Amino acid sequence: MQKKGLGKGLSALIPGIDTTRDSSNLQVEVDRISPNPLQPRRSFDEAKIEELAVSVREQGIIQPLVVRRVGEGYELIAGERRLRAAMKAGLKEVPVVVKEASDSETLQMALIENLQREDLNPIEEATAYQRLQEEFELSQEEIARKVGKSRPAVANSMRLLLLPKEVQQEVAEGKLLAGQARALLGLENETLILAAAREVIAKGLSTRETERMAGRFKSSRKRRRAAPIADPDLRSLVERLQRSLGTKVRLLHRASSGRGKVEVEYYSLADLERIIQMMTEIKT
Repeated sequence: MQKKGLGKGLSALIPGIDTTRDSSNLQVEVDRISPNPLQPRRSFDEAKIEELAVSVREQGIIQPLVVRRVGEGYELIAGERRLRAAMKAGLKEVPVVVKEASDSETLQMALIENLQREDLNPIEEATAYQRLQEEFELSQEEIARKVGKSRPAVANSMRLLLLPKEVQQEVAEGKLLAGQARALLGLENETLILAAAREVIAKGLSTRETERMAGRFKSSRKRRRAAPIADPDLRSLVERLQRSLGTKVRLLHRASSGRGKVEVEYYSLADLERIIQMMTEIKT
């Protein structure tokens, strides 16, 4: 099934940007083209670049790169995979279309080209949507129209950015699927999400199994949730500890025996180190 939006060209995708300005096709030396500093993509599959290079050696660059003039040379707007493949193939020159574009227009074209071609990993895709929303003040509905996707698809993608950075990295590297990661968002607690993500990867769970596991984590947490502290003295002690450590503290107290335990939350390994350091410095 043909994707909506493909084949329209950047002028159709980005209303208000006149891509016909100064758009003559040229053959430009590869070493005169600098990479796009606004490139939303952070990783490139070298195996796929090599495959593209083989095609380039045989057929050349079929679709011109899009560039803008910068000083005596050119800066890439769209087509970094083709440029990398051309360099691997040993081409000295590549066909380009020269556009007049501001930094804002360049970023928008680079983002949308990558999104249209599905060249981004899930985190890069989510970050691209976020940049379109924040830097260009586009609504999710407007973004969806530009990239030919549904608004819920855009919203679900952006939810991945609510994950802890460590989990985002696992998604970016393909160790955790986007669907699995979204299932873990329901755990809300960062420590639980990290623990659950490690278990999913270690056990090779499917998305459905991940959803069931996340449900069990949530149910178990609800059962362990402590009742509100009735004793004002104990409540005061917990509040003092929270202020001292700068994090949430939970007291599980058994009135019948006078015994219990204290749970101290941390939100990253650095935060844990900070708390331990503070606790070891407490003078008795």
